[in-house]
Amino acid sequence: MSKEPTHILGRFQRALDELVEDLNRMSAIVTRSLENAFRGLRDRDTSLCAQVIADDEEVDQLEMKLDEEGLKIIMLYQPVASDLRKVVSVMKVSSNLERVGDQAVGIAKRGRKLNKSLELPETRLVEPVYDKAASLLRRSLEAFREGKVEVALEVKDEDAELDKAYKAVAKQLTGRMEEDSGRVKDYLDLQFVVRFLERIGDHAKNIAEDAVFAESAHDIRHGGERPEID
Repeated sequence: MSKEPTHILGRFQRALDELVEDLNRMSAIVTRSLENAFRGLRDRDTSLCAQVIADDEEVDQLEMKLDEEGLKIIMLYQPVASDLRKVVSVMKVSSNLERVGDQAVGIAKRGRKLNKSLELPETRLVEPVYDKAASLLRRSLEAFREGKVEVALEVKDEDAELDKAYKAVAKQLTGRMEEDSGRVKDYLDLQFVVRFLERIGDHAKNIAEDAVFAESAHDIRHGGERPEID
């Protein structure tokens, strides 16, 4: 964009700033929804679960708005190099955030069901998995927002730790199902919750990969070459 007239550059920058602002807004809503979904489950607070479900409509609308804004920027201004990478990456991040929002809704719905039953002690097993998933999501968004390639690479690597935690908890819950057959449905709901959290880690990893691409032009998906860190 550097060879374009100043007034066009100004309009492009304003459009890009608005795109990023909308992504930040979406990030804040999704991050809050994930926290509310877990708190609704842990604290047996059905109102928090309901809030997560209600907020999902705004998340969906923001994803569509970001897609529309991104395509409009590409068509009107034909950005290249880092500008194009930024626009495309914002659109990809918004898609992953929408999926995280869906997972948060899934957790909220399972929490709402579990809140209708007697409290299940095994719910405490979910917290370490949630803590890791929430951390990966928060740090991946930080990496994208602030161009922190090193943080993004850490998130990508640490997703394996979340996978390991998920498998360990899932195994424990399967064992409890065999011992306490009267509450199989409740244990299955918890299985779904930890599975949703594991998927959130996958989306955080995707966002981290987009952060690396936007900042360095390195595509590190599927074992692609990583950028050197000073």
